Amino acid sequence: MAERIILEETSNKTVFREGNVIVKEYIPSHPKENAFNEAYIHACVEACGLSIPKILSVAPSGGGWALSIEYVEGETLEQLIQEHPGNVEEYLEKLVEIQLEVGSYRVPQLRNTITKMDQVINSLTEVSASTRYELRQRLHGMKRHSKLCHGDFVPSNVIIREDGSYCVIDWAHATSGNAGADAAITYLRFCLEGREWADQYLHIFCEKADMAIQYVQKWMPIVAAAQLAKHKADEKELLTRWISVAEYQ
Repeated sequence: MAERIILEETSNKTVFREGNVIVKEYIPSHPKENAFNEAYIHACVEACGLSIPKILSVAPSGGGWALSIEYVEGETLEQLIQEHPGNVEEYLEKLVEIQLEVGSYRVPQLRNTITKMDQVINSLTEVSASTRYELRQRLHGMKRHSKLCHGDFVPSNVIIREDGSYCVIDWAHATSGNAGADAAITYLRFCLEGREWADQYLHIFCEKADMAIQYVQKWMPIVAAAQLAKHKADEKELLTRWISVAEYQ
């Protein structure tokens, strides 16, 4: 039997490797429908032909449910940045190039970004009804697109194989929608993690995508509100500041 190697532990799941399989095991209280929905999203993206690991099964495990996914050999862009900090710009350019390639795919079975964020913001109790209204007005003022959006496109979710090819992992938050929203989520994640090169990423993305920085910035209060709904206490102060931008524009 293959050794179990713990890769990540959070409040609601444990991710471990057993041989050539990655298992994402959720706690018993994690809704069954969420596990199956994640598997569905992954399967839809897999079918479009993008380079991602194959999903192998969804099955009961540890009192809850677990997803088994193909293990992909290689190093993440996060690991490469840590090993070669002097090459951050090169790796950020690679990250953006892959993000734009992801956005060139269409997966119409996925929920639209605007629809998903509207539901999240409407249920947000941490901000006032007036702020929710302004956020939703801003959201519905955005033109609906149909690009494949990862929803958590950060260096730790991009694996670079030995031959230089890539594989994108962790598709739980994928939607069909706006590339600007996906870039705003990446930028926000970098800011929350204290990455000093967050602005560098944003400039590289907008230059390569031929997209106005102001357009990505217009998404920032919206994606900050969606992130606030995850109820992470250490993020609340920064997210609240981002959301307040909506009150003055």
